[in-house]
Amino acid sequence: MDNRENLASRIGFILLSAGCAIGLGNVWRFPYITGKNGGAGFVLIYLVFLAILGVPIMIMEFAIGRASRQNIGLSLRTLEPKGTKWHFYGPVAIAGNYLLMMFYTTIAGWLLYYFYSSIIGDMSGMSSTQVSTFFSDLTARPVLQIFWMVITVSVCMFIVAQGLQKGVEKITKIMMVCLFAIIIVLAIRSIMLPGSGEGLRFYLLPDFSKMSEVGIGTVLYEALGQSFFTLSIGIGAMSIFGSYIDRSRALGGESVRIVCLDTFVALTSGLIIFPACSAFGIEAGQGPSLIFVTLPNIFAQMTGGSLWGGLFFLFMSFAALTTVIAVFENIISYWMDVRGWSRKKACTFNFFLIIILSLPCILGYNLLSGFQPFGEGSAILDLEDFLVSNLILPFGSLLFLLFCTQRYGWGFEKFIKEANEGEGLKFPRWARLYCTWGIPVIIIVIMAKGIWDKFAPMFA
Repeated sequence: MDNRENLASRIGFILLSAGCAIGLGNVWRFPYITGKNGGAGFVLIYLVFLAILGVPIMIMEFAIGRASRQNIGLSLRTLEPKGTKWHFYGPVAIAGNYLLMMFYTTIAGWLLYYFYSSIIGDMSGMSSTQVSTFFSDLTARPVLQIFWMVITVSVCMFIVAQGLQKGVEKITKIMMVCLFAIIIVLAIRSIMLPGSGEGLRFYLLPDFSKMSEVGIGTVLYEALGQSFFTLSIGIGAMSIFGSYIDRSRALGGESVRIVCLDTFVALTSGLIIFPACSAFGIEAGQGPSLIFVTLPNIFAQMTGGSLWGGLFFLFMSFAALTTVIAVFENIISYWMDVRGWSRKKACTFNFFLIIILSLPCILGYNLLSGFQPFGEGSAILDLEDFLVSNLILPFGSLLFLLFCTQRYGWGFEKFIKEANEGEGLKFPRWARLYCTWGIPVIIIVIMAKGIWDKFAPMFA
């Protein structure tokens, strides 16, 4: 593995990993989940779960990548005790990466289309009804969706084809810096809107009576799930960047920095959305339509709405594209490590493969709209999202945990030696019992609750 590519800098590793974690979970799902579950009280619980659940699993995934110096397709095989079968998850994890891209590329394409429509003024001056039909018109047009999906795949695959340092690391650094700048500008603009105070109070001042209205159990589960899924852990998308770094820094400190960046973006997204919704008298807990219907309504009413709408959807696009680039890098490295392909050959093959695999999600809103996997109103995207979010991500994280803590896996001593190699925050030995038994129980509860919630209504 001497000829393996490496990242040029520590900041490149942190921004790349943060770029992978920062995505639609932060800027799309987090605000509407927060709005639905009572605001600031939910945010506090979410932050606690992020620290006690997300950070340890991220450290483990990085450790597996750095110790093996290989893609998840081979890393478990490299580290597992002779005769064990941990490596069976390698191809499953890569399949999870593909499955994630089967709908993520479509949503990223929607965001690019909204950005383009905002800056050319297509959405300015629209009525509420026109804004609402703008999204349904988009999903009803497969050719338009395919065009923007292909743009997304083309741009991201071209960046990955340039190589690890010259493409993936260089461009992701630029995108992440732009993302941070734009989100701060948008948050300041939103906070300064007349009438934003109520939204800020809802978001920043805990009112636990609002949580009790929703149900404490529901809020705890939603916070747990959000903290878990926001970090892109469980499919080897983080371990690949661990395989590209040296041992000069302990993984605990690096993981905490990445989680802090991820959390900063999620929290600042709330500072954009809640004050704006309050200023224009719009309910913030409206669900997934918040980004594609509710917020465009706000921008249509706002002075300079084309500019602010364009900036918002540019920020959203950067958040989505950094995740796509990171996951593409994981997929491409699989073909390079396991099959021995050149980067160019792997990129060319996967360019066409991912475009083909992305088609069912797009067609699920029009030509294949009759297929409703979870009943009335559901689409192929819902099925793909369920398989990734409720099955593969938690199962993969559970497997990584057991692999790093059990003696019939890699083992805790080998894991902690790798995790604590170098300067910086160390992984505490006292956490062994919690990681061995506590977190697995939490993950199993998440999986069971997610599966129950999805299928129970179908048999009611």
